[in-house]
Amino acid sequence: MLTYLVRRILLGCVSILGASLVIFIITRLSGDPVRLMLPVDAPASLVASTRIAMGLEKPIWEQYLIYLYNALQGDFGRSFKWNEPAIGVIMDRIPATIELALAALMVSALISIPLGVLSAVHRGGWLDSLVKTFAMLGQAMPAFWVGLMFIVVFAVQLGWLPAFGRGGLSHLIMPALALGWYPVAAMTRVLRSAMLDVLDSDYIRVARGLGISEKKLIWKYALRNAASPLMTLLGVYFAAMLSGAFVIEVVFAWPGLGSAVVEAVFARDYPVVQAGVLFTSIMFVCTNLLVDLSYGLLDPRIRNGSRA
Repeated sequence: MLTYLVRRILLGCVSILGASLVIFIITRLSGDPVRLMLPVDAPASLVASTRIAMGLEKPIWEQYLIYLYNALQGDFGRSFKWNEPAIGVIMDRIPATIELALAALMVSALISIPLGVLSAVHRGGWLDSLVKTFAMLGQAMPAFWVGLMFIVVFAVQLGWLPAFGRGGLSHLIMPALALGWYPVAAMTRVLRSAMLDVLDSDYIRVARGLGISEKKLIWKYALRNAASPLMTLLGVYFAAMLSGAFVIEVVFAWPGLGSAVVEAVFARDYPVVQAGVLFTSIMFVCTNLLVDLSYGLLDPRIRNGSRA
């Protein structure tokens, strides 16, 4: 188990390093931030001195090595747009993104788990058909479109919920529903398939023969053994929500990491973009690692196998 953990951590570090290299190169290809910071009629001498002060006159490989060296010491540069340390901009926005991702993941789980279980239990019935149709429609509607429809209906027409910003629970409902809507379809299908396999297993038949109630059999024993693939999806989608909530944050003006990175991209604010992508990569890798380690808690067969 320890060897596996160390190997996963090393692979995660390689992934993070690769992501930092890719985004570093892409940001350098997007344009010159000095031209955005200075007036159009700025003299060439001022442009050159500004580039030297920002370290942009060096070869790109040297800039990357300097960036890595400083990043390992916690220095991600200073934001061109906000004129403060890039790490400060990111850390101020991360709590809002985590809050939104957790709420969206909860929405997805609360909808998909009952639907997946009921669809498996009533296999071939009208409820099963209804759930599969709902899941199909869910994946056909992009999150940003769902978010815009929520704003039109619940904010503009009905006036029940605020259309943008971060505040109380009322501000969180629509962004969480819009972000959590898409994963419901995949989670429902995966859980339905896993539940069907478990319900057809021998130990479930034996448990029925012993007189265990159907409700306890389904929601305690069968669901627990079918939860491993669902946990994988929950971890993957949570990581995806952390890194892919950019559009939803922009649609609802949610002051999270995604909206900060989007603003930084348009301003060619290299330090903030690089720090944002790096922290997103770290959260993605850590989430997947925690999911892998949680398998043993859910499935005794995996736990016992790891000990062997």
